[in-house]
Amino acid sequence: MRRAVALRLQVVLAAVAIAAAAGVALPVLQASAAAGGASGYASANGGTTGGAGGQTVRATTGTAIHTALCNRASSSTPIIIEVSGTINHGNTSKVSGGSCNTAADVIELKQISNVTIIGVGGGAVFDQLGIHIREARNIIIRNVTVRNVKKSGSPTSNGGDAIGMESSVRNVWVDHVTLEASGGEAEGFDGLFDMKNDTQYVTLSYSILRNSGRGGLIGSSESDRSNGYITFHHNLYENIDSRTPLLRGGIAHIYNNSYVSLHESGINSRAGARAKVENNYFKNSKDVLGTFYTSEAGYWQVSGNIFDNVTWSAPGSENNPAGPNPQSNTTVSVPYSYSLDGASCVPNLVLQTAGANKGLQESNGSCTPQTPPATPTPTISPTPSPTPPPSGSNLSIGAGSDGSSKADGTSYGNVRDGNLSTFWSPAGSTGDISIKWGSATTVSRVVIREASGAEGGIGAWQLINAGTGAVLKSGSGAGSITFTPTSLSKITFRITGSASTPKVAEFETYAG
Repeated sequence: MRRAVALRLQVVLAAVAIAAAAGVALPVLQASAAAGGASGYASANGGTTGGAGGQTVRATTGTAIHTALCNRASSSTPIIIEVSGTINHGNTSKVSGGSCNTAADVIELKQISNVTIIGVGGGAVFDQLGIHIREARNIIIRNVTVRNVKKSGSPTSNGGDAIGMESSVRNVWVDHVTLEASGGEAEGFDGLFDMKNDTQYVTLSYSILRNSGRGGLIGSSESDRSNGYITFHHNLYENIDSRTPLLRGGIAHIYNNSYVSLHESGINSRAGARAKVENNYFKNSKDVLGTFYTSEAGYWQVSGNIFDNVTWSAPGSENNPAGPNPQSNTTVSVPYSYSLDGASCVPNLVLQTAGANKGLQESNGSCTPQTPPATPTPTISPTPSPTPPPSGSNLSIGAGSDGSSKADGTSYGNVRDGNLSTFWSPAGSTGDISIKWGSATTVSRVVIREASGAEGGIGAWQLINAGTGAVLKSGSGAGSITFTPTSLSKITFRITGSASTPKVAEFETYAG
């Protein structure tokens, strides 16, 4: 039986109160002010810029947020919504319009794109009211607090998730937010940060998640493996039972996070998921990494982490803890650049920078204390419009394809049909698949998408100019691959290693 978080929360709050009364100073590490751009996987797939370049509107109620969305010229017209004050059930109503699809008692970002929601002034608090992102793309949420969202009891909102994403969501950046509950499922709460049903290219950065039974999940069940490409960095997870996060299928990059008092389990990579876990600090916690509560294995690549007073359970049929001496059992490559802080400075650095109302401060990537501007202003200045995918189209559609021997029931053409439910597999664990054109075509980016349920199958690979034999890029795992623009008539994706049967659903090619 899972232990209730409510009692532990009372202890935590009491300790904080005692420290404050005694005048105990918390350690402080200054960091540079945020540059303002999306990081991690949210910077891939064309980038995440939210409402940059659009109108700026101020809102002090949930109804005003919905009205701002509904008053746009279209559902994709960029908009920046600056929020201040407390947003709750009493001031959040459904608003109708051709550019929105809202609902009462929840902030509904549904079937829309190009939106920024950012807290300003004295701060923005979404009290017992969740933020729901559905069938949406290019969304930014910054500098807000979402607290005590319930799925049972009263009042309820957003299925109990503080921030929830589902149904074909792409490119979301959540940054400098505070997400908190006051207990676990028995007290009516669910996840703080959930993603399911085809949610991809998301970054959670410089945020606090605390006092909850569940930190968050990627994939609602063992069969929901259509999610992935998620980055978690410089976040604080504190006083949480499990799911920091729970990852079913897909890929996650988890670095420079601080974990304190994880009571049952932490990063739960399962059902074929692969997690790159580096330079994190785990303290006073149990089973902080592994595959838990299932026999369907997940994988991890570990480096630079610190385990401070971490306990590990014994392996079992449905538990495979990575410790007490965590070792990598896969490799994960990421398509973006990033700077790692040393794990030893992460707790203090995150304490200074993470969460709402911290002036949007960030690390400079070397743990070097820097004084932020005298009056940090949490606003976004207009930036250039989102960078579109190269040439705006997938060059593989309408091209030809061939390869090495294929497995029964698969086809070379399945990798260029725009359908993620069909795929090509090699006859063995390695093999080639190629896209070809009748004349020279310039390509500088490839996206390899694995079939649902087969995520993590592809291991090491080479991308080859089939005309010259030159290796354009090498790495491991599916995802986005960029290289110097090259004119060629045939490009080959050569799988040289695999963790399980490789299944390539799409071999996309782009020009720019």
